[in-house]
Amino acid sequence: MLKEKSFYKEGLPVNVITANIMEYPIHFHDDIEVVYVLDGSVGLKNGYYSYVLNQGDIFIINDREIHSFYHTDQPNMVMMLQMDLSFFSKYYGNLKNSFFVTDMKDESDENLEALRGILGHIMLDILDKGYGYEYKVIEGTHNLLANLLANFQYFTMEDGKFVNEAKNIGNKVLAGRLNRITDYMYENYSRRLTLNEIADQEHLSIYYLSHVIKEATGLSFQELLSFIRVEESEKLLLGTNKKIGAISEESGFSAIRYYIKYFTKWFGMHPLEYRKKYTGNVSSREIHAKYTLSKPDEIKKAVKNQTKDVFVTEAQEKTSALTIVSLDLDQPKKLSRQLDGGIESLLEKSGMQPAAFAYKMLTALNEHVIMEEENYIISKSHKSSLDKESFSILFYNNTDKIRKIAERDLSLEETLDELRGFDDRSELLIKISGISGEYKMSRYKFSKDNILMSYKVKLGNSHSIPKREKLTNRWAMTPTVSFSTVAAVDTLSIQSHLTGFGAELILIDHVRD
Repeated sequence: MLKEKSFYKEGLPVNVITANIMEYPIHFHDDIEVVYVLDGSVGLKNGYYSYVLNQGDIFIINDREIHSFYHTDQPNMVMMLQMDLSFFSKYYGNLKNSFFVTDMKDESDENLEALRGILGHIMLDILDKGYGYEYKVIEGTHNLLANLLANFQYFTMEDGKFVNEAKNIGNKVLAGRLNRITDYMYENYSRRLTLNEIADQEHLSIYYLSHVIKEATGLSFQELLSFIRVEESEKLLLGTNKKIGAISEESGFSAIRYYIKYFTKWFGMHPLEYRKKYTGNVSSREIHAKYTLSKPDEIKKAVKNQTKDVFVTEAQEKTSALTIVSLDLDQPKKLSRQLDGGIESLLEKSGMQPAAFAYKMLTALNEHVIMEEENYIISKSHKSSLDKESFSILFYNNTDKIRKIAERDLSLEETLDELRGFDDRSELLIKISGISGEYKMSRYKFSKDNILMSYKVKLGNSHSIPKREKLTNRWAMTPTVSFSTVAAVDTLSIQSHLTGFGAELILIDHVRD
């Protein structure tokens, strides 16, 4: 069976296998796979084209692309990262229709180098499996996707293979248009499809659309359509026993001779010859992948040599409030008025003041607010409006329920009782564009237990509580603190999760060379 089912650990929409690959039969899957060669080299057959990937190479296998791996004359260590499209598509609306190409002429390109760094951090987080590592892995994958979306959606065809086209990087209109065009062609290739139909869809002239396709891919419309039809026919050719005439018709060709002509052009052989050659190498119950998992110490060593320097369950998702924020630092804002129903007005209520420590930490920085909603504040220092050296993010699980509790003007004891029973989840994803370089991230997370303890300390009678208990209670108010370094190319994605009434303060500072 050609299609391979991707399995993800509960709580993590990312699956990583790092191994020495001897043979991985022909297959495809519905998710995006990132292949990163940490050591040695490995052969990759992707559709009709074969590659040899060497140490440091990164290759993106887009969803539904048929591929296989084979060994070369040397051992290898290959990191294969699969990401669950059904999970990440809720953050990036057109992700499932995106097409990424990382094959570049300049292997030292800074965008590729950033990808290597992000993949290395994800790998180390998975190996270390520290507290909350799932969140770190998901956040790293968000940054991986941000880099791919910003820099690797632009391609042309050279010598029969797609390569990254750097001259169009940054042209998001062109990238979006190409994604829509190619996605429409993939969805409708099996029937008669004309350039005029797509031109009407895109509200473009036929001449201009033809020019866009040729300029972007190096192929004419008819050549691109024939390529898509031939590429998709491979699934029928290797995964079924259908006759060539039936496959030709199902793939959209008007005559079998055209199918044979274009298949031979792209795959270098007659369809029947291709079927005979590769049918025995299709992933099935009888033919399994042959690889040896790499040892953690070996992986860490390889990652360090290469790198310069939560997925939630369905039940949890139903109770998780998701906030997605897009901030463009090239269009700075400064807010001057307090937001009604925001964090500041919430914490002014007498019953909520014991939970204000994270907010006080932010205000102590004396920064100006550039973006604010009910549950978050983003601020930066009083420098130039274009300064991108440092900024701060404060996130509270400030839901309608919490605001209603605050409005009732309850005593501290009553507020504490209400907060004990509040277990709603919230998630914040901030995508900051217009930012590049290496940044230090300092995170101060106040969990539900931290804040509940702050109420208990506030209510405590200093004369009746033993000194030991007073100290341990105060220690229990202390947030969880973590530090990390992240690399950004055009966009930095930051994710935070809170369960119950909690808060997180995230400080981001540019690391100077």
